[in-house]
Amino acid sequence: MTTTEAVPQAADVVVIGAGQAGLSAAYHLRRRGFVPAAGASSGERTYVVLDAEDGPGGAWRHRWRSLRMSTVNGIHDLPGIEQPDVEPEAASVDVLPAYFGDYEHELGLAVVRPVRVRRVEEADDDGLLVRWEGGGRSGVVVARAIVNATGTWTKPFWPAYPGQETFRGRQLHTADYVRAEDFAGQRVAVVGGGISAVQLLEEVSHVAQTFWFTRREPVWRDSFEPEDGSRAVAMVADRVREGLPPLSVVSVTGLIKTPSLLAAEARGVLERRPMFTRIEPDGVVTPDGALVPVDVIFWNTGFRAALDHLRPLHLRTAGGGIRMDGTQVDGEPRVHLIGYGPSASTIGANRAGRDAVHRIVRHLDAAVTDAGTLAAAR
Repeated sequence: MTTTEAVPQAADVVVIGAGQAGLSAAYHLRRRGFVPAAGASSGERTYVVLDAEDGPGGAWRHRWRSLRMSTVNGIHDLPGIEQPDVEPEAASVDVLPAYFGDYEHELGLAVVRPVRVRRVEEADDDGLLVRWEGGGRSGVVVARAIVNATGTWTKPFWPAYPGQETFRGRQLHTADYVRAEDFAGQRVAVVGGGISAVQLLEEVSHVAQTFWFTRREPVWRDSFEPEDGSRAVAMVADRVREGLPPLSVVSVTGLIKTPSLLAAEARGVLERRPMFTRIEPDGVVTPDGALVPVDVIFWNTGFRAALDHLRPLHLRTAGGGIRMDGTQVDGEPRVHLIGYGPSASTIGANRAGRDAVHRIVRHLDAAVTDAGTLAAAR
């Protein structure tokens, strides 16, 4: 495991996060001639990847063991190296972190971990100060540009409902889920209309009595074509160009009834209920005033982009989002967000890593040209 001892004091580019998006950015930096900042020679363009995890794999390190490779939602290969052939029933929490680790090692990406970036702020010389901590230490990396690839897993969204603090049972989020057996014999309110919600609803329903609540009626589709995905990504891209918070792609595409969900439907599990209006100590209250006694409220209510460390840069608009120009924050060529908005899918993250590096190289080249012109004028 690489430790905080290897954190450099300066790098041309700092990549924050080593999930799929961050590794894609590192790959394309290497292809464009950048080298790891630790041990670089004078005159070489440098990068460093800072990752908060204890090992490779990003958010895949934390997925529940029952999430098999056969049911993972469309994991695209990392650029340059294909995924190994594995058994469809292999646990994704075993397969994908191992794949990411082999990828880092084979390409020599020199990911530094565990290092958590706490703040990114302006430097005096038009650079950026990336403040980190980890392993009982802290420090600063001075960067000319950053690629933020922190994803969403570390920022689960918990809705607030009246009476929530009075509930005597257990409340948990998708990010806390371990196994269905933990709910055996209980009455469980499953909240949410996304892919994870219906997958875990089906899983938990085999050992517990479930009640499914969503804010909106779920939209089911018989099939999902490539043009459907492209249309959904375009809609998300339109929002971030306008500076609005991104929607999830599934909120646009709808849900597919897999064989396991069709079986769940036959068992009556997919009987959707309108969202409850408040929470009582022993259950939830439906819009018609009825109390549904439950032991557990399982919030599958999604995640938000983990961007709090960028707050000192004042990137957010009045609309609550960040106005984007491709991967670049609009008007800010030093800051790129990948795995955000339309690039939140695994194939989108790969493309975004390539695009971000292309634009950063162009920005750095322009800075060199400007400096040369200024020197000549003197």
